[in-house]
Amino acid sequence: MSLVWTLIAGFLYAEIALVLLLVLPVASPYRWNRFFKSKFLALLAQQAHIYFFLIMGVLVLFLLEAIREMRKYSNHEQSGEVHLNVEMQHSMRLFRAQRNFYISGFAIFLVLVIRRLVTLVSAQANLLAQSEASMKQAQSATAAARSLMEDKKTEKAKEAGEDTTLNELNKLRERVQELTSELNREKKDKEAVKSQAESINREYDRLTEEYSKLEKRITIGGGTATGSKDD
Repeated sequence: MSLVWTLIAGFLYAEIALVLLLVLPVASPYRWNRFFKSKFLALLAQQAHIYFFLIMGVLVLFLLEAIREMRKYSNHEQSGEVHLNVEMQHSMRLFRAQRNFYISGFAIFLVLVIRRLVTLVSAQANLLAQSEASMKQAQSATAAARSLMEDKKTEKAKEAGEDTTLNELNKLRERVQELTSELNREKKDKEAVKSQAESINREYDRLTEEYSKLEKRITIGGGTATGSKDD
């Protein structure tokens, strides 16, 4: 095998190893995404499309060369007078052309596969990152909603306590007003009883004076009647 095809075969083996690493669960998509976004690969990614088309162009050229060699040695007409050594060389060259065809063909195929796998792994890692960010946002929103609900509950409790205090104050005020009105009624009743007692006393004094006057009159009238009988 020539040096060029040895390099292409080595490139094919490296592609096979990379495909196995991407397919097998060796690393998580998040780690692959971090590896793809490293500084070195980020610099290469800026010219990735150029490298991709360059590699594809080189591999396609060698594939066409292998196809040409295959057609060249496949269309060779054998004759009975050809020496066995020449026939062996011809078969060996045809075998090498077919081998080179398969090497370059599989190399082109794996280049396309690797590009697609890298795209899928990066997309999956981005989706995981977005889902983690969404989960964190949802958790923070849930925590904020819970804190708001707790604040509202405390505010409602404070308002309920204030309402209870106001209701108690209103009840106390009503009770004070009732007691004040009862005290005023009792004062009025006492004043009425006092005035009634005073009027009774005045009436008693008047009746006493009249009784005394009547008694005096009776006494004077009795003395006058006794004097007239003696005469």
